[in-house]
Parts: sequence; structure tokens; C-alpha cells
Amino acid sequence: MIKAFQYLTILVSLVSTSFAQQATKNEVSKVWVSDQGNGTYKNPVLNADYSDPDAIRVGEDYYLTSSSFEHIPGLPILHSKDMVNWTLINHALKKQPPFNVFNKPQHGNGVWAPAIRYHNNEFYIYYPDPDYGIYMVKTKDPAKDWSTPLLVYPGKGIIDPCPFWDEDGKAWLTHAYAGSRAGIKSIISIAPMNTDGTEVTGESMVVYDGHETDPTIEGPKVYKRNNYYYLFAPAGGVSTGWQLVLRSKNILGPYERKVVMDEGKSEINGPHQGAWVSTPKGEDWFFHFQDKDAYGRVVHLQPMKWINDWPVIGLDKDGDGIGEPVLTYKKPAIGKTYPIQTPAESDEFNDKELGKQWQWEANWVGNWLMTANNGKLRLYAHATDSARNLWDVPNIIGQKFPADEFTATTKLKFTPNPNLKTKNEEAGLVILGLSYANLSIKSKTDGLYLVKGICEKADKGNPEIETIITKLNTAEVWLKVKVDKGAKCTFSYSLDGITYTEAIQNFQALPGKWVGAKIGLFSTGNTKINDTGYADFDWFRIDK
Repeated sequence: MIKAFQYLTILVSLVSTSFAQQATKNEVSKVWVSDQGNGTYKNPVLNADYSDPDAIRVGEDYYLTSSSFEHIPGLPILHSKDMVNWTLINHALKKQPPFNVFNKPQHGNGVWAPAIRYHNNEFYIYYPDPDYGIYMVKTKDPAKDWSTPLLVYPGKGIIDPCPFWDEDGKAWLTHAYAGSRAGIKSIISIAPMNTDGTEVTGESMVVYDGHETDPTIEGPKVYKRNNYYYLFAPAGGVSTGWQLVLRSKNILGPYERKVVMDEGKSEINGPHQGAWVSTPKGEDWFFHFQDKDAYGRVVHLQPMKWINDWPVIGLDKDGDGIGEPVLTYKKPAIGKTYPIQTPAESDEFNDKELGKQWQWEANWVGNWLMTANNGKLRLYAHATDSARNLWDVPNIIGQKFPADEFTATTKLKFTPNPNLKTKNEEAGLVILGLSYANLSIKSKTDGLYLVKGICEKADKGNPEIETIITKLNTAEVWLKVKVDKGAKCTFSYSLDGITYTEAIQNFQALPGKWVGAKIGLFSTGNTKINDTGYADFDWFRIDK
């Protein structure tokens, strides 16, 4: 037993060392930092759209993943040493199957709430596609390549999986149901798996029915403590619900229930759906999301304690056993201090690969872009068949809103294809959601024009309304969007990089389908010939 423990300790140390050798770049946001620098933190610890978070600790390292829906690469992998300072180190999903489906935007589909676990010296992620079933990917090093997705439980409407390997060697997969696909919701089921975790081997069994007291119960996570099996599961709806915990001495129930966190008198709506994580010193913490509409579902960290074998999450101010979220609190006591870090936002485009903060609207193709092109990102103006507006375009790169207030600026040079008889290529900066707005350079028969576009209810196929701002005597412009509280967006442009002119005022950003709005860069056309134009983005910077 001692030798086995020593081996595991060495292995965990090697995993941590492998990561440390790769994560040398220290990013600190200019618009949101959770760590207050005085031993406390403020929520959210991730003020960006990492919805349905799940997290684990392996040795002294913490890893978190989240839903990614149609965006690629998907299944973000974040790393922390203290649960407050996070870096984005990888994505577990490079392209999404079935490939013929996800080669086009599939808004709201794809990767729903995943679970990450460490078992048998490997990292596992189980993720649901509500139209196809439960997939699994795994790796020995989360900062490196993950395996090809394996469909372990085919079925329509099976969502929110979480694996569990018991001490007796048996393996289980708990999950919920999407009413839109399965025709039923508000129940939690558990199915047996083989010990490799590669296949569900029997029928799912309903272990909890939430119809009467916990409607829309979903997102179950399985843990074991003091001979109790626990299911942590949100109920009541994304923005209006509560955090429920179920417990039983038998994994198949029957289960007792207890509400362990709700909004209370706080301003944090729908605090639920997340992960229980313990520190090496025995402190307990809980990650959950808050739905902030256009900003997406941001991640909070709450203290947690156990009373009579029930958890209490947040602070129980009135003594009723139900906690409510905190906005500021002391950092987890891990005995060490680590540098302040945040996920990357700005990008100088000096590397051969895109920064990890960028995602496409669908499975990407290598000839969409060229990076490290003399310190610029080159996006080719590919034509997209049957795209009614930018909502349908796959070759847009975007990233999450990083704070409630921020400014995004980019420098663009556009080179359209001169041989096109109908000049219709364009490139620019977009705030993308159910409605969107953009500033772009567009080629016309008599030259280049700076144009603005607004599309209301883009998801309904409405056309973009385009307005010419000015004819350009240069192919190079600076584009900027300022996002104020409430996700009000003001676009402006400059011809010298110094003086900016407002072009779109107070555009109301809207979320996408199940996701927050995104800031994006694009280069598109609508006529296919033997070549395309291209846009060179010199840099992209997030600031106050």
C-alpha cells in the first residue's frame, strides 16, 4: 500500500511538473482580476462565459472545464494552483463529431454540461451532445492532446453525465434528460458502465424525480463521503433556481434531499451547477455559475462546510442550513502564494497558433487562416454557401466577453481579390449574438468602403442592414468597440490610430443560444471563384 501511494504521489508530481514546464506565460487582465492581492478574492473568479463548470484537484493542481456548445475548439481546460487565479491551457475537443453536422454552425447544440475526473492515472471528460448521446475523451496530460471522442452512451436527450468509480470496482454514469429531445426532464438517472468507462452496459435507472419539488433538476455530479453517495444537482432553472444535494447509502437510492444554496438576499441569481473541490489541507469549496445574459454564465467560488453530513454552500446568515453566495471572501488556505493570473484576452498574433481564447463558430478548416504572418493574423475571405447573415458563417473567430466593461481594438488591413467582377468581400470586427453589429471594410466596384452593419434577430434569418460610413483612400483602419455596463456597445474607427470617430452608438448586445455574446473578427465573401481576398489583423487588444 505504501509503495502504491508513493507511486501515485510521484505520478501526480510528474503531471504537475509537465504542466508547469508548458505554462510559462503570465497573463493578467486589464479589465477583471479576481485576486485582490490582500489574501481575498472577489466573485466571479472567472468573469466570462464558462458555463456549467466542473472542476477537480489532482495533487496541488486544479483543473476546470465547461460547456462549449458549437464553438471549436471546445471543452476548455483551465488550470489553477489556488482556485482563484486561472489560465486557459488547452481544449480537449479539436473538432466536434459528427463532423458533417458540425462543419456548419449549430447554435445551442454540441457540447452541453461536461464532467471532468481523474481516475487510474488519467484525466477523463464525459460530455453530452443532446442529439447523439454521451461522449468521452481522456488523456494523461491535460495540457497535451486528448483522445478522439468515443460515444459511450448513444441516445437522444441524454445529457449532463458524470462518471463514478466505486471502491468495489463498479463504474456508474449518472445523467439527466433534455426535455426538448427526450420528451421528459426533471429526473436523474444512473446507468452501469464497464470498468474502463468506455461503454454503458445496462439500462438507466431513475433514482430521483424532481417534478414536485425540484423541477428542471439536471447537471448531477457524484461524490462519496462518510459512506454516503452524494448527488450535487441544480434545480429550478438557470437564472431562478437553487443548488440541491441528494444523499443515500446506496448509489441507486433512495435519496434524501436538501437545498444547500440559493440566492437568498444576495444579488447572485440562480446560483447552482458546479463542482465540490477540497484543498490538500481539507478545506471545501464549490464552483457554480451565474447567468448574466449577454455576458454569459460566469463562474463563482463559494466556501463550503459540512454539518451533520450535509454541505452548506456560501454563508448561512440566518442559520436555516441554506447558504447564499458571497461576493468577496478570503482565498483558499493552501499554504502558498501564487502569481496573479487570468485567461488570455489580447493577442498580438505573433505565434504560429491562435491564442487559446479564440474559437470558431463551427469545425474549422486549415485554409481559413494563416498565423504569425509577419506578426499578423491573416483571415481569408471564404464564401459561405447559403449564409443569410453572419449568424450562419462558420469562419468567424470570437472570444468571450471578459468583463462587464471593456474596450476591444484591432488594426486591420484588407486586400480583396481584384479579379472579382462583383466586389463583395469584407472584413471587420463584430459583436455576435442573437442580434449583431459590426464595422468592416467592404470592397465595391469603385473601391473600398467603411461600412457598418446591424442585424436584428439574426437567428431568424433576417438580413443585415448595411450603411456606408465613408469611402476609404486606404486599406488600413483601426476598429474599436467599447462595451459598457448592461452590454451596451459603441463602435468607432480611426484612420490614423489616434483619433476615433463613433459609428454605432448604444447597440444592445444579446446572448447567443445558451451562450453569451462574443467579440469576433471576420473576413468573408459570397462569390466562389479560384481565389479569395484576405484581411491582415495586426493585433487585438482588450483594455479598459
